[in-house]
Amino acid sequence: MKEKKTGRIVEISGGEKLQGKLSAMGIYPGKEITKLSHFALRGPIAIKVGRAVFALGHGMANKIVVKIE
Repeated sequence: MKEKKTGRIVEISGGEKLQGKLSAMGIYPGKEITKLSHFALRGPIAIKVGRAVFALGHGMANKIVVKIE
């Protein structure tokens, strides 16, 4: 997903622990997210979910499957 793009989460391809962590942040299938920025060399990725902004590690963000609208 490129910067400044919005999409809807289709699935989270991680285990129950990861899904629980993301769900607690309001990141779950069906939710709309916007990618704000990313840092070079596999650093954190900033996303916006509702009014909240989160920085996710590259590995965690990679497990979120998004359909771009």
